[in-house]
Amino acid sequence: MTMSCNWVPRLGVGFAMVVATAGAAAAAEVNVYTYREQPLIQPIFDQFTKETGIRVNVVFSNKGLEERIRAEGAASPADLFIAVDAAILEKAKAMGIGQPIKSAAVDKAVPAQFRDHDGTWVGLTYRARIFYVSKERVKDTSLTYADLADPKWKGKLCVRSGQHPYNIALIASMITHLGPDKTEAWLKGFKQNLAAKPSGNDRSQVKAVYSGECDIGVGNTYYYGLMATNEKEPEQKEWAKSVRVVMPTFASGGSHVNISGALLAKNAPNRDAALKLVEFMVGGEAQKLYAELNFEYPVVAGVAPTPLIADLGKLEADKASFAEIAKNRTKASELVDKVGFDDGPGS
Repeated sequence: MTMSCNWVPRLGVGFAMVVATAGAAAAAEVNVYTYREQPLIQPIFDQFTKETGIRVNVVFSNKGLEERIRAEGAASPADLFIAVDAAILEKAKAMGIGQPIKSAAVDKAVPAQFRDHDGTWVGLTYRARIFYVSKERVKDTSLTYADLADPKWKGKLCVRSGQHPYNIALIASMITHLGPDKTEAWLKGFKQNLAAKPSGNDRSQVKAVYSGECDIGVGNTYYYGLMATNEKEPEQKEWAKSVRVVMPTFASGGSHVNISGALLAKNAPNRDAALKLVEFMVGGEAQKLYAELNFEYPVVAGVAPTPLIADLGKLEADKASFAEIAKNRTKASELVDKVGFDDGPGS
């Protein structure tokens, strides 16, 4: 497990320190457990501290945080849990580690579409699962997710593992729209259109389009910004230049989106400070900063995405319930295995 923390130096010894911290909870601090990468969120915490004087202590990790909060129980120092997938927020809610976020400011700022219906979590940003198409070889400007199964694209598609959470969420959304039987048929057609076995990450799919290995790659919107501005690996700028982004839709309209979001911990020792941080993160200043840092879409109406992302075109987010999509994730994973999606075409 990757863990970076400015507050708990070692797991084990750190646990004792955590408990002590919980017991001595001060009003001028808030403790955050998050899966968000540090460079994408630390500037927001720093700005919050600068404006309020409230210190933000953070545990960064890539797995196990919701289980850790549950294991810590009433002694947990966690005030906020910030995840990058609605399904993880729903899982944390089902584990009983959250409590309602009661804030008129949050309710006013964030559309109901991006909030849990019980108020246990609230979205902070969102991104869409879109198509990166070859500027040279694909003339279509309007495509649907259903088109991934069209024989027209046989041998032309590339995508990462079907079992990756990004794709499981997309397939779960298809189940929400079509039901499991039609989604299974769609997934079989999608598989037969692949240029090769699913592999790599989202950026790899754009690189594959650039190199001519396939004509359409599936990826998240923010990778376009991360590639187009990548100074450490400037070759990624060429990958981004070679593709045009198409915002696919479901048959009923809307593109599949997923969120990052915050859950207020059930035993939060600094509840009031945590609520202030949530309210700050859905405020205009932080939403704008968020969009510039990670190239995701702000959840607050009236706050524009960064220009690089805005230029990709209008995004109409699918209105399907995140809770309903989360319920279909297990079935989505089963379908991926059932059709042998990760075995690639012809298998």
